[in-house]
Amino acid sequence: MPNFLQENNYMLNDLVAQGRQEQQPGAVRRAEQTNDYLFTFITENGTRLLLHALSDKILRFRYLTPGSPAEPDFSYAVPGPGEASAMRPPVPTFLEFKEKSDHYRLTTARLICIVWKDSLRTRVLDRSGTVLTADEKGFHWQHDDDTGNDIVKMSQQVPSGACYYGLGDKPANMNLRGQRFCNWGTDTYGYQKGADPLYKNIPFFHVLHQRIAHSIFFDNTFKAFFDFAAERADVTSFWAEGGELNYYFIYGPTLLETTEEYTRLTGPPPLPPLWALGYHQCKWSYFPEGNVREITRGLRERRIPCDAIYLDIDYMDGYRCFTWHPAHFPEPKRMVQELAADGFKLVVIIDPGI
Repeated sequence: MPNFLQENNYMLNDLVAQGRQEQQPGAVRRAEQTNDYLFTFITENGTRLLLHALSDKILRFRYLTPGSPAEPDFSYAVPGPGEASAMRPPVPTFLEFKEKSDHYRLTTARLICIVWKDSLRTRVLDRSGTVLTADEKGFHWQHDDDTGNDIVKMSQQVPSGACYYGLGDKPANMNLRGQRFCNWGTDTYGYQKGADPLYKNIPFFHVLHQRIAHSIFFDNTFKAFFDFAAERADVTSFWAEGGELNYYFIYGPTLLETTEEYTRLTGPPPLPPLWALGYHQCKWSYFPEGNVREITRGLRERRIPCDAIYLDIDYMDGYRCFTWHPAHFPEPKRMVQELAADGFKLVVIIDPGI
């Protein structure tokens, strides 16, 4: 288990130990179809689930706690309706919504989603009836008086033999099962295996069970945690210290297909300039200007193709962003122009600390 658990003493039951009551949605009192692809479920205490069928393979679950303001729908990662995107998930080719005695059932061409009336818990199956994910406790939350935020949580059942992958740069075993992680941008120089959190935060992970894959994208920018059957062997959880419990369920059935659907959802990266695809010379660190000139001259003399050279933090004046060291690089504009004339792009690090 990563060291940050001991350092921060942040367990799922910490707030309970501090006397802060865990709250749950309760029974569903009504459900309504808000538009062609959006369904709203409202419970006895005012909790709301907005279930959006984005495509045959993607379901969005957006939970709102009782009394929470209806904030405008916003995401840093998912382009909105008015934003340009080269790729978008196609709308469902088939959609059916039915009420049963003890649950509601939403069906697309590839998925079945069940919402239980007694608890707002959900279950997602493929069209053959194979259970892909099922809530354990499901959505629940606790109010943090110190911050004024609701700590929003989701817990789901762990199938026997399921494997978990993702979250970006985590110096841990490739299969994340049995581990817990924190997403919170942190300057962790010289980190070792097991260190957490790190610089990069990608709240997206794959679940692979019996060769069938689905993925979860937790679209929340607050400090977030992911427990892959670490605290309890049969439960996986993810939660954040504020914001909404807002996640996307993405069906494969292969890992490649879930990644393709995630790319459709968030948009592809911009096409880089041609020079960015060439060889770049980089290390920590080239300075002063004479050293940069020596390197670039040597590359050309040896006929080594190179399109860019990088400057690390030593180009700065006192390590302050957007400055140049007056002794190391007295005429940066001239240097950039002369390097460009020789076919080199100059790339400088921007390394702000907050």
